[in-house]
Amino acid sequence: MKKKPFITLEKAKEIAEQYPTPYYVYDEAGIRRNAENVYKAFAWNKGFREYFAVKATPNPFILQILSEYGCGCDCSSMAELMLSDACGIKGHKIMFSSNDTPVEEYRYADQLGAIINLDDLSDVKILKATLGHVPETICCRYNPGGVFKMSNGIMDNPGDAKYGMSEEQMTEAFRELKAGGAKHFGIHAFLASNTVTNDYYPQLAEELFSLAVRLKKKLDIDIRFINLSGGVGVAYKPDQTPNDIFKIGEGVHQVYDRIFKPEGMDDIAIYTEMGRFMLGPYGALVTRAVHEKKTYKDYIGCDACASNLMRPMMYGAYHHITVLGKEDLPDDHVYDVTGALCENSDKFAIDRKLPKIDLGDYLYIHDTGAHGHSMGYQYNGRLRSAEILLHEDGTFSMIRRAETTNDYFATLDFCDVGKKLLRK
Repeated sequence: MKKKPFITLEKAKEIAEQYPTPYYVYDEAGIRRNAENVYKAFAWNKGFREYFAVKATPNPFILQILSEYGCGCDCSSMAELMLSDACGIKGHKIMFSSNDTPVEEYRYADQLGAIINLDDLSDVKILKATLGHVPETICCRYNPGGVFKMSNGIMDNPGDAKYGMSEEQMTEAFRELKAGGAKHFGIHAFLASNTVTNDYYPQLAEELFSLAVRLKKKLDIDIRFINLSGGVGVAYKPDQTPNDIFKIGEGVHQVYDRIFKPEGMDDIAIYTEMGRFMLGPYGALVTRAVHEKKTYKDYIGCDACASNLMRPMMYGAYHHITVLGKEDLPDDHVYDVTGALCENSDKFAIDRKLPKIDLGDYLYIHDTGAHGHSMGYQYNGRLRSAEILLHEDGTFSMIRRAETTNDYFATLDFCDVGKKLLRK
């Protein structure tokens, strides 16, 4: 089975006439359709909100599209808070979840009125000392320990993860926060990444809803929301079945009714923080074949590299590749598809069966809409590419320009060498 690109070879070339490869392109129609479906799937819960994980695709044009559907922002740094604020997303539409948090970020999150999600019991005292008060609405992150085998190995072992608190620590944190003036509480957890199953959220919900009942009875607190966080993944491989958000929503609904209704707690809001599911399939990295090498293997070198898409090098992650214009040709050649970094791991594919690739061919790397451009870096002086938004009517516009050498040398502008390098 082959994955289908959302642009044609003709459209890829049309974009490249204005914005040379490599470039990221995002499918606005797909993003909008998916956001609408997420809200339909959880419409049974009156307080539902998706807090888009800004880290996945930190672009204001994307955030503003999602905000039209009611999405807030899941932020984990000062820069992400600043971006959300600049987009007009403020107050409780921001969930601030971080770890090893600088105190100035707590202050800024509080100034914006964000919901602060504490990662560790010690953060309670730090927050009180930093702000001089405890916010009325507060959240804590739970880690049940053990192993949660539902992901592709990116993070599926809570007991070995640096995030969250044990139930004993959660209990003490909520007790201290209540004594400090907190009135409304939330519970958050992230136990596995990139799950390609409709069972992850319902299974996580079972764990968190049961915890909420225990904490409410023990502490007599007002639990306002359960944040299921992210973890709903993308079918990166063509033989995988994509998640069905409607089945996921209904699965959570069934657990909600079974656990919360008998306890009179069926007014609790459900929050999610999906980045990968919201954007992953609706972005692609488009690159051209610029070099062919034959030694012990056949290599195709691209004008993109791990600076543009780090996931294959970092995780060994699979991203499907389509040679645009050759979709109907047989995959009768085997290539390593590489970039130009001085690292042997700079490969988008290893021993991948593809049609014969000629120099100048356009390669469409699928499912890069989340944790793609955002994880880019500047090693070897290879610079990050432009981001393009393909609009619903087929037109397109640049939503982030490509980096230049001026950007690369900008932090040296204080010295003579740096000034020589900067082009006017």
